[in-house]
Amino acid sequence: MEVVHDVTACGPAGSGSVVSIGAFDGVHLGHQSLLARTRAMAGELGLASAVVTFDRHPAVVVRPESAPRLLTDLDQKLELLAASGVDRAVVIRFDEQRSHESAEDFVTKILVGCLGARAVVVGHDFHFGHKRQGNVALLQHMGAEVGFDVLGISLVGHEARAVSSTRIRSLLAAGDVEAAAALLGRPHEVRGVVVEGDRRGRQLGYPTANVAVPAEIALPADGIYAGWHRRPSGELLPAAISLGRRPTFYADAEHSVLEAHVLDFDDQLYGETAGVSFVARLRGEVGFDSVEALVDQMAADVVACRALLAV
Repeated sequence: MEVVHDVTACGPAGSGSVVSIGAFDGVHLGHQSLLARTRAMAGELGLASAVVTFDRHPAVVVRPESAPRLLTDLDQKLELLAASGVDRAVVIRFDEQRSHESAEDFVTKILVGCLGARAVVVGHDFHFGHKRQGNVALLQHMGAEVGFDVLGISLVGHEARAVSSTRIRSLLAAGDVEAAAALLGRPHEVRGVVVEGDRRGRQLGYPTANVAVPAEIALPADGIYAGWHRRPSGELLPAAISLGRRPTFYADAEHSVLEAHVLDFDDQLYGETAGVSFVARLRGEVGFDSVEALVDQMAADVVACRALLAV
């Protein structure tokens, strides 16, 4: 997939494109159906398929006080878009200036000027441009004038229900990572660098990789999970995952810590960028009366992880 970051240097490929537009946070099953329709239409018309997305969630600029946590960072999003099979992705830098761009200018500069749109495929409730004044009706009106068709479709995925990034965030906040995975089409994965911790896990016989996840990324509810630790090489390692404030040792921790105990592994991971994916929730986080009780529960958690992950 070709990735274009500089829209000023962007020009139409061949005879034009079939284009989809959106934040595509999570690239969930609804997005995937949209992209599949885009690719299919491009194939029928003998055109390139393209997607327009943003380098950050527009809400971070427009309403930062209520901007949602992200399901995917930009690198993850581009990887998932590439895996969908689209030919080209245009990444728009969304800043204060862009937030004031009219919907009409966006169509003229990006859809027509950059991509030579011959057809546009979006969600039926898609909005864009300054104050979200652009919608499917505006696209259809402008398309009739400049020469592209518009298809607005429902983002339907799991069990024929509408899928949204907001719904997935709600499921994660409730700790229901399995339901979230059903809508994403894969387990939810977060990424971060493995950093030095207090080495308490090693002292207890269960060393962990402390993964520093950026604050803007959506994490599940605090608890203990079975999942996978992905190394930069792509190697997937089974892991018992702890996400929380470690109440057995800290009465008033400021924030939750993500720790992955990689099963049957005793090498160094410090400094690596890790991907941690959540397969199933074992239990909520609780404080224990003794270290011995905690260690007993950790042993039980590892047994449960092995069963769930079939390792």
